[in-house]
Amino acid sequence: MVKHKNFFCFRLSSIFPPFRSSWPPISRTGNAGHISSNAVQRKSILLLLIVLIYCNGLTNGNWWRVADLSLDVKHFHRDSNRSYEFYNENTFFTQYQREICLNNPELLKVIVNAANIAKYECQGYFQNSRWNCSVRRDSEIFYGNFDDKGNRETAYLSAINSASLAWTITRYCTKGELTMCTCDHIQRKKHSKWTWGGCSEDVNYGIKQARQFVDPQEDRSTSFGLMNLHNNEAARRTLRAKMQKVCKCHGMSGSCTTRVCWRRLPPMKLMADSLGSMFDAAALVKPVENKGVIKKLKRKDSQYKKVNKSDLVYIADSPDYCEENESLGIFGTRGRFCNRTSYGIEGCRLLCCGRGYQTRIRNVEEKCNCKFVWCCSVKCDTCNVRKDEYICN
Repeated sequence: MVKHKNFFCFRLSSIFPPFRSSWPPISRTGNAGHISSNAVQRKSILLLLIVLIYCNGLTNGNWWRVADLSLDVKHFHRDSNRSYEFYNENTFFTQYQREICLNNPELLKVIVNAANIAKYECQGYFQNSRWNCSVRRDSEIFYGNFDDKGNRETAYLSAINSASLAWTITRYCTKGELTMCTCDHIQRKKHSKWTWGGCSEDVNYGIKQARQFVDPQEDRSTSFGLMNLHNNEAARRTLRAKMQKVCKCHGMSGSCTTRVCWRRLPPMKLMADSLGSMFDAAALVKPVENKGVIKKLKRKDSQYKKVNKSDLVYIADSPDYCEENESLGIFGTRGRFCNRTSYGIEGCRLLCCGRGYQTRIRNVEEKCNCKFVWCCSVKCDTCNVRKDEYICN
């Protein structure tokens, strides 16, 4: 039922245009044509309101799920009213987030791009793990775990998406693709051997905008909401800490008379790897209540050090990803490719969860004996190569 409801809401959202402040008020004056047109408009608005009320139950604020739609940012074009086409916005965005997008039309393409970047990096980092950053729903593949279980995987999803949004906003500012921001012009301490210059990327602006978009959706009175808020901020702190200093020399005949430096964002792959290390060291926490109200989270095992603001935290144990579980949307690892010679997480021993594996031999054609031909091309032969593949039972 949920699947059909999602599809129904998605199709209707592509039919109806978004609300626009420039819509004219309904008038009862004028000729019969005007009255007919206004009557149709009133019925359309009423039907749209009914659809929004019906679909509103699906809204959970998981904005990064727009990555599942495989949308190209080119799909989001600005019309004369600075309004974007929203694809199923009521399923993915909260009311507060939709208002932000309507007030800042340029932001929607950034959000879609950020979601796609986070999905790519998450699935790249976990591609050889039992959980490969995907979950099944009614024979469909979705990005991430949306059951709000509060486990390590949920913690990583919150972190990578929060970091990706701040990263993408900052990068768009530097490229001049957002009119509301530019480079970072903060005056920093002068140095004797080099000077600040160039176009430093304004990560503080990106973090601020990402925080305003992501954090208000969380319920601070619940353990899950506090967990997400903590992980969102931990990811943004990591992004700020990973900012890189890049310098360029200027001078006659290759001399470095003047050295100009600026700050640059780290690659998102580096962020995914850093958050992956934080995922491995994530802390299990529990709520601290005061008069029945949850105030904060603290480490469940007091023998370990206190949780700091740069740690990832989780509140529930992870499920077993070895076996398929339709109720949880887990694929299991049967049929996954593994590495026979590795003792790591991608090795057949761990990835196949002790069930063993099968060997498949394939003959494939590959380029070989490549030679450089002056000037300027590379010529290769085609060779038949035997490849052994190992598949989990």
